[in-house]
Amino acid sequence: MSATTEPSPELLKATRRDAHPRCVVCGRPGPAALGLEFRLRADGSVTADFACAARFEGYGGILHGGVISAIADGAMTNCLFAHGVAAVTAELEVRFRHPVCLGSPLTVTARITRRAEPLFLVEAELAQQGQLKARANGKFMEARGGPRP
Repeated sequence: MSATTEPSPELLKATRRDAHPRCVVCGRPGPAALGLEFRLRADGSVTADFACAARFEGYGGILHGGVISAIADGAMTNCLFAHGVAAVTAELEVRFRHPVCLGSPLTVTARITRRAEPLFLVEAELAQQGQLKARANGKFMEARGGPRP
């Protein structure tokens, strides 16, 4: 699937369904899954909210950094899905600015910053109660030949 200039909720849903149906971040139901539901925004970015349940704790009262990284990666992937692109993570850099507290919703937003197909640069921001908690940058390589089982 190649990139389109017009992102849509339909592309987001269809590409996620076809390329990523069992994802622990956005596709798999169950207690270990994060269960994020991404929404397309008018500017082509995507956003989702995460409840920060206690079962995802790292240090006392704080969301585990690996979960934060997975949320950022999932947001960037879903942003690409909204543009009709199925891609795999080639590089991921996460900057943790402040601890993410459990029990308070976290919002993640992701946007494409550069396209040089088959490579895409994408960024994500994670905020809680109006404060930036983490920022991530990723390089994604378009998956050629369609979804993999």
